[in-house]
Amino acid sequence: MISMIVGFCTIELRIPMSHSLKNKRGILKSIINRIKNRFNVSIAEVANHDDWKLATVGIVTISNDTVYIQQLLNKVIEYIENNYLDVQLFNHIIEFL
Repeated sequence: MISMIVGFCTIELRIPMSHSLKNKRGILKSIINRIKNRFNVSIAEVANHDDWKLATVGIVTISNDTVYIQQLLNKVIEYIENNYLDVQLFNHIIEFL
């Protein structure tokens, strides 16, 4: 039997400087593309699509090691907090399947 663990993280972001949906989507597109390239995870906006100031993104990765997944998702969270000062990360949840 193959051991496979799926780790997923839901992140809620506040984008106070956004003044339109177009502006919000531009900011999110930048964040999403950089995280995909840097951490090799799947990431997409999953909720609050029509709210200018709020975004919810989902991040998913797969491994056979829970500790590795936890560390990777924590690094993604830290990356957002440290590199996007105009975006406020106000909630996140990491879960495993």
